[in-house]
Amino acid sequence: MARRKYSFELEIHESGCPYHKTGETLWYPDDKAKLCSWLLDSANTMIRVLEYDGKLPWTYGGTPYKKVIDSKGVTTEFVRCPDPTSAGVVLKITRRKLSPKDVKTTVP
Repeated sequence: MARRKYSFELEIHESGCPYHKTGETLWYPDDKAKLCSWLLDSANTMIRVLEYDGKLPWTYGGTPYKKVIDSKGVTTEFVRCPDPTSAGVVLKITRRKLSPKDVKTTVP
């Protein structure tokens, strides 16, 4: 069993999609069934890296997105769904370190 050390907030940062509205906020893994399968698939690998203390090496230079890596336990990343049309969605992933009393044991 793994110990869950982080919470993951998923915010629809940009959207032209009728399914996801800009500003919509979801929590991973509790609300993952509310994400379309394409967006979830795009975000899943990134969430796995963050879940196990990994860091993604890129910055978002030349884009309107800002990466945050805070020593107090907050990290943000952005991922885009694979829809190349104006309906495409940009998801902001915010990882927050849980306090020791909030750490849960999960089954992988």
